[in-house]
Amino acid sequence: MTSILVLSFLILMAIGIPIAISLGTASGIVILLSDNIPMLNLVQKVFQSLDSFPLLAVPMFILAGVLMETSGISKRLINLVSSFVGHIKGGLAIVAVISSALFSSISGSGAATAAAIGAILIPSMIERGYNRNFAAAVPAVSGELGVIIPPSLTLVVFGATTNTSIGDLFIAGIIPGILITLSLIAFVYIVAKIKKYGQEEYVNWKDRWKAFKESVLALFMPIIIIGGIYGGLFTPTEAATVAVVYAFLVGYFIYKEFSIKQVIPMILKSANSYSIVLIVVATAGLFSWLLARNNVFDGVSDLFVSITTSPIIFLLLINVLLLIVGMFIEAVGAIVILGPLLLESALTFGIDPVHFGLIMVVNLAMGMCTPPVGVNLFISCKIANISIIDIAKGVYPLLVILWLDLIIITFIPGISLFL
Repeated sequence: MTSILVLSFLILMAIGIPIAISLGTASGIVILLSDNIPMLNLVQKVFQSLDSFPLLAVPMFILAGVLMETSGISKRLINLVSSFVGHIKGGLAIVAVISSALFSSISGSGAATAAAIGAILIPSMIERGYNRNFAAAVPAVSGELGVIIPPSLTLVVFGATTNTSIGDLFIAGIIPGILITLSLIAFVYIVAKIKKYGQEEYVNWKDRWKAFKESVLALFMPIIIIGGIYGGLFTPTEAATVAVVYAFLVGYFIYKEFSIKQVIPMILKSANSYSIVLIVVATAGLFSWLLARNNVFDGVSDLFVSITTSPIIFLLLINVLLLIVGMFIEAVGAIVILGPLLLESALTFGIDPVHFGLIMVVNLAMGMCTPPVGVNLFISCKIANISIIDIAKGVYPLLVILWLDLIIITFIPGISLFL
């Protein structure tokens, strides 16, 4: 039955069926063909997959991100960062990286980060003489920080599906996020020097202070979320609710960027995004249950042990597998399917579950900017009005930097576990 399950899923995916439908259909086929699995189990296991308190954090963080995005936060953050580093060679590209990191700490979404930052900076970079492919690639790749830097929705899903502390995952994501940000800044600066890209005018401290005052309330959100969780004031789920209330108060009463009439559409937009996550989680939970029922989890662990007893070789194999998977399956779906399966194997090699969670998330985040499924690529292509082939020319050098970062994060656990 395991071969029918996996083969059905792969065939459905290959013909273009969405991952959630592929998972559910493949699982349904196996249950129908089985003599000892009642159809009632299908409903029960789908419900059990969704019956998770930590998953309540996901819609709240999505709504908080939508509220802050509508509040003009991206524009304020870009103005702040540009006032400090815009005068450096290749300043706008550096601004794109830093602004993406800051916006990631608010939105929790890679696609939202790429869209919000790219919509403003890609046209500006092209107008100032940056290569169009490079201008589109920088926000696309930097957008992946949205699924690494807390409050990452992907980290929430990993924690919920593998029973790993979401608070620990959030804290663990900080230093890897900073490492990736700094490495991207260094790379785009070197490229700007070689290509002789321009720089913005120097901004005096008076204007910098003004830009800081306009964006300081946005900067407080990640401090409130991480500080509250780390300080024991509230759980990640409660932190998500606090984030929504804070985002509404700032956006409506202080920034006054939206009206009450816009709140309902924002809630509906968030619900639509969350419904997609729920469908994937529900069907993937059923799929994983069937795999576990057929002892596939133990079989995979035994397979890795039979190949190697070295944690280093194991992590290399896992990274190669995830790089390939990330090219074809969106990060949340891949984590729900493979997270419990691969974590079981990782534990046999003595790998910390929080560290392994960061390895998975950082690796799969690269799938957002690799063809054929990379959502960030399509967002940037649309903004820059170029093709996937064109943007790939600008993306692949940046991916080399991300791969180097992944190796560092994989084999130096302290980067994830230090805090």
